[in-house]
Amino acid sequence: MKDNWKEYIKKNLKWVVLFICLVGFLALTEDVFNKEIMQGDIIGYKMISTFLISDFVTPIAKFITNFGGAIFLSIATIALLVLIKNKKIGLSIFSNIVIITILNQLLKRILRRPRPTEFRIVEETGYSFPSGHSITSMVFYGYLVYLTYKYIKWSLIVLLSILICLIGISRIYLGVHYTSDVLGGFLLSISYLVVYISLIKKILSEE
Repeated sequence: MKDNWKEYIKKNLKWVVLFICLVGFLALTEDVFNKEIMQGDIIGYKMISTFLISDFVTPIAKFITNFGGAIFLSIATIALLVLIKNKKIGLSIFSNIVIITILNQLLKRILRRPRPTEFRIVEETGYSFPSGHSITSMVFYGYLVYLTYKYIKWSLIVLLSILICLIGISRIYLGVHYTSDVLGGFLLSISYLVVYISLIKKILSEE
């Protein structure tokens, strides 16, 4: 019986991950919708401000956060669309970023959470939850992780995974997002990627 459960979970691991991430995202969304103060937001910023904030780290955080911004990701998406010989893969990267951008903007306008203002290092406009940089970076680079896992090598996967985490941390560091914005963005984007990759891999396999 125990072995059967292990086999079932292993076979359906992606859907287990989807369920856990979606439940976590919905729990955060409920708190945001009810305008509740989250202890995790206070703890998250306190940890970063205590151990990271300095004149040396600030320009690094500003630089890293650009890799999750609309301008960089738009240029990168178009470049990959043009350069990748397999146009199915190129189009899948393009549609991936378009879909998640629309979804993110819809959620922001529904929830309308104001951005933090107390410790802002850079200026940002728009609503706070979920973090657009966190969502788009996780979805864009996360999808590249899937593609590189399938076609290239592990070293690039590790670098992309680290970059995703650093972009999320940079948003909290710069004071433009709460910890829950970043966490919510990551949880939603992982859930989205499970669904998107499950659908798109059937198209990619039709050579």
